[in-house]
Amino acid sequence: MAWTAISTRNETPPIVRGGWLDALRFIVAGLIILHHFQGAGPIALAEGLHPAFERSGFLLTNFFLIDSGYVLMRVYGASVAGGRMSAGDFFLKRYLRVVPAHLMMGLTLVALVVGGGMLGFAPRAPEWFRWDQLPAQLTLTQAYGVPGGYGWNAPSWSISALIGCYLAFPWLLRGLMKLGPWATLGLGVGGYLLANELTWALLGYPVYQMPMGFGFFRALPLFFLGMALAWFAQKTWIHPRLAGWSGIGAAVLLAGLQFFDKHALASLACISVIILAAGAIPTPRPSKWVEKAAQVSFSMFITNEVVRIAWFGVGNVAIARLALPVAAQWAIWAGGVLAAFAFAWLFHVAVDQPLQNRIRDWLKGRRARKAPALQPVVSLEG
Repeated sequence: MAWTAISTRNETPPIVRGGWLDALRFIVAGLIILHHFQGAGPIALAEGLHPAFERSGFLLTNFFLIDSGYVLMRVYGASVAGGRMSAGDFFLKRYLRVVPAHLMMGLTLVALVVGGGMLGFAPRAPEWFRWDQLPAQLTLTQAYGVPGGYGWNAPSWSISALIGCYLAFPWLLRGLMKLGPWATLGLGVGGYLLANELTWALLGYPVYQMPMGFGFFRALPLFFLGMALAWFAQKTWIHPRLAGWSGIGAAVLLAGLQFFDKHALASLACISVIILAAGAIPTPRPSKWVEKAAQVSFSMFITNEVVRIAWFGVGNVAIARLALPVAAQWAIWAGGVLAAFAFAWLFHVAVDQPLQNRIRDWLKGRRARKAPALQPVVSLEG
């Protein structure tokens, strides 16, 4: 394999649905479910198997934020930069993609807590369902220093942080478009390292430990890194064989590192290589199954905490009242994991996808109404 395995002169393959990036989205969403459920069994997986099950949440969140910047840059970058999609239309499209499902899950949790209370079942951990925490979470403002937002559907802090990233996207894009691929890659990596050093110097901890209440400041450097990786990928052709082996090697190294400690920066480098590799490998035969799995991944992310709370709220009562043995408790735990996948699929098919189809049609009509009316062409021929 010659030095031309990496070249700025060859055409980069476009990303398509049903390819490796979609597969990664589903895998990461599945691992997020496992991470959120790992402490609900008779023995936490982090205690019974390995601490990596506990600290994997930090890695998966990083992956989610970087991948969001990467995919949005490759899908919408040219349209926004070229003026075919305004900054306002981009933000509205992304905002309406995440907010309806978030509100439905938040209100579902409210109904569960109120309904359970009326039936005499108090939450096992009431501190996670304080009413003063709910407004910031429902409005998705908890990642900007607004008081509240803890508990309830806690993972939604990353959605809150991403909304700020959506607002920043056109401005970040404008700066990146002026740079070459290698300069962009250096800026993305250097920007994250600078943010990390600043938080260490000013706050005494790394940027990935930024509390949820200021999650936007954790998310933005990662989102920008994803954008930089995407701009590099669009301008730089990587030989598919090199991309494949690099992705496999980075995945093995990432898994191996977690057996010892977080190794945050090295893990972040592995995640970046995996995403770059997935985007560089052509997909001659896209898989409809993989595409559908990726489409369900957002529902998996937004619904799994609600399923966990509801499932184990009932399961823990049954375990206590019936004195169920450990084997039955593990069966309940496994059933909860399966229920999270099943509920996400049902929510996607029956609720989220039909709603998003309507929103998409409304957005198309809105753009059509905003477009200047075409003047009729009068033929001068007889």
